[in-house]
Amino acid sequence: MNLLSSWPRLAFAAAALLVMLLHASGLVPLEPVRRLDAVLYDIRLRATLPETLDERIVIVDIDEKSMAEFGRWPWGRDRMAQLMRELTGRQQVRLVGFDIVFAEPDRSSGLPQLERLAQHELKDQPQFQAELGKLRRALDHDALFADALRGQPVVLGYYFSSDREARKSGALPQPVMERSALGGRPVRFTRWDGYAANLPLLARAAPQAGFFNSLQDGDGVVRSVALVAEHEGHYYESLALAMFRRLLGQPQVVPGFPQERWLPRSYQGLESLQLHGPGQRVDIPVDARVGALVPYRGPGGPEGGSFRYLSAAELLNGRLAAGQLKDKIVLVGTTAPGMYDLRVTPVGEVYPGVEAHANLLSGLLDGRLPVQPDYALGYEVLMLIVMGAGLTLLLARLAPWPALLATAGVLVGMIGLDFWLYSAHQLVMPLASMLLLVALLFAAHVAYGYFFEGRSRRELDRLFAGHLAAPVMDEMARSDGRWNKAAISTPLTVLVCDLRHFTQLSQQLPAEQVPELLRCFLGAMTEVVQQHRGTLDQYVGDSLVAFWGAPLADPHHAAQAVEAARAMVAALAPLNAELRGRGLPEVTMGIGLSTGMSWVGDLGSELRPSYSALGEPVELALRLEALSRSYGLEILASEGTRDAANQLPWQEVDRILLKGRERPLTLYTPLPAAPAEDKALASELMAWHMALKAYRAQDWDQADVQLLNLQRLNPGKRLYSLFAYRVSHLRKHPPAAGWDGAFSADSK
Repeated sequence: MNLLSSWPRLAFAAAALLVMLLHASGLVPLEPVRRLDAVLYDIRLRATLPETLDERIVIVDIDEKSMAEFGRWPWGRDRMAQLMRELTGRQQVRLVGFDIVFAEPDRSSGLPQLERLAQHELKDQPQFQAELGKLRRALDHDALFADALRGQPVVLGYYFSSDREARKSGALPQPVMERSALGGRPVRFTRWDGYAANLPLLARAAPQAGFFNSLQDGDGVVRSVALVAEHEGHYYESLALAMFRRLLGQPQVVPGFPQERWLPRSYQGLESLQLHGPGQRVDIPVDARVGALVPYRGPGGPEGGSFRYLSAAELLNGRLAAGQLKDKIVLVGTTAPGMYDLRVTPVGEVYPGVEAHANLLSGLLDGRLPVQPDYALGYEVLMLIVMGAGLTLLLARLAPWPALLATAGVLVGMIGLDFWLYSAHQLVMPLASMLLLVALLFAAHVAYGYFFEGRSRRELDRLFAGHLAAPVMDEMARSDGRWNKAAISTPLTVLVCDLRHFTQLSQQLPAEQVPELLRCFLGAMTEVVQQHRGTLDQYVGDSLVAFWGAPLADPHHAAQAVEAARAMVAALAPLNAELRGRGLPEVTMGIGLSTGMSWVGDLGSELRPSYSALGEPVELALRLEALSRSYGLEILASEGTRDAANQLPWQEVDRILLKGRERPLTLYTPLPAAPAEDKALASELMAWHMALKAYRAQDWDQADVQLLNLQRLNPGKRLYSLFAYRVSHLRKHPPAAGWDGAFSADSK
């Protein structure tokens, strides 16, 4: 590829690559590319959904049915205490997690009003005070709920928030990690300023809790959840992680960093969260925000088939037989539209938030959390560079259809690799920037081909239409300047083919058949020339002039021309069969071949361009074609052609003197086979060499003997009878002294 001539394509490719690299590095993030990556992730996710039931996890749903039976939300904490006792008592569940926060005191029993009366209006009524003392425990619903939570396998929920006032309410659980554990590394935790946590009374009864915030992307879709988040320099765990740790026996959370010691500490991002416990260690891979993508199992909801949903009413009414949920993990949440816990997710636009946590917990239990690792940036940059450079160089060498196939192959390979990394290793790698780069490179290739190569192709068509075969023109269009229309001096092999006895034939034929005969002959011979990558120069009457070695340089131009000449001779038989079928006479022809330095290029004018060849080889080929009739040969070649194609078998024909040339010229004709492969041909050549030697030594008797023998071996070959006539003539008219055997072609 000529880099200079392809600079527009290379400049566009470099610009496209630079833009994508700036996006990948985060220096200039492109929102359309980011959104396309999100869409591609959603497609991958939906294509690999297991859509199977996880029997370990049950969702207790505070649904519309439950609210119809027990009233609108919020329920009294006595009702929640009843639900908790049902789950941990009769049903013997393994763990309960609440996707609900209990941030405000329960006033539904009227106890606060009674307390106010006891302190003011009725403070002097002993009987009232006594009765209130008896009822106080039963009316303190928060205390009832705290009693139900205390000592039970339960994880409460809460949420973080960020607003101007950074409001805080309730009691946060103990953080799972402190800043000192990071060793000064700049980890990008999700950070919130405020929170709404559970009442201190409840938090003391159930000290373990997790936040149930999800992370919405720019398009409002929930794809991921932060596993650990930062608040005022402390680090807190999510609801799913808190439940997972509770199931494992509360292992310690330790930050996991890459093992490569050569990386500076400022570049060693958090690679995983490590859970260290007695005799165990669990590594949870995390992304740059210390989060994980939710491994959704199916479309979600009670009919989604991923998790068993139980209406809270079924439990509160005791309609579920005891022990039906034994050893199950229970998440208490809601699907009721008025509770504002429905999310937009990749697998559904109305998705219960509680099920998102159930999916995350299921993935933690299975050890299958899809994650975009911290080295995704390096992967993306490397792939962009390798693919951008490789595809640019590849497309520059391909025609449109192969380029389209190559581009499609690259796209399929990239998508296949990405899908394999996701399905086999749970790795979510960037893909959009690479797909867009491939599309841009192909678009640049097409545009370059249309605007730049198209112009070159139009010039090719204007100059070479009808002179070159289409595949050769395609190669020239892709050659990036390896051909030149300007006239240059270069080695060429010229072929002249002439229809013999055309004047006599045209006088014998009806006028309308003369052009038909000529068209058939020239058409068949031109087809052979183009099949052998020759350049048709011109038609001169009943003759065809072609050459090899330009416009595309070819070190084997002489051999190509000789093979074309032999193929033209072989094409005579089927051509004559066709002519007979049309009622036309059979034809014969002669071919002259000459090799040497020639001027070749556009030798026409602005009005009529003409890519042609001039010089001695052209003139010599014309004279050799005319001489071929005298020798009775179909192909006559100069010694220059024979020397340039000496790997082919040849027979020396004669040594001649041409007018205008100072030294004799040796003539040859190509043989149909190598003498070593044909014993009869080898014998004939040996006899011919002896005849030539005797002829040039003026040993007429020995020459006569060899020529008579040759005429018996090959009686149809006019060359031998011609030399027999010469010997007879030279006996009577001896040549001048110093004769070297060269025959004057201009003499009779």
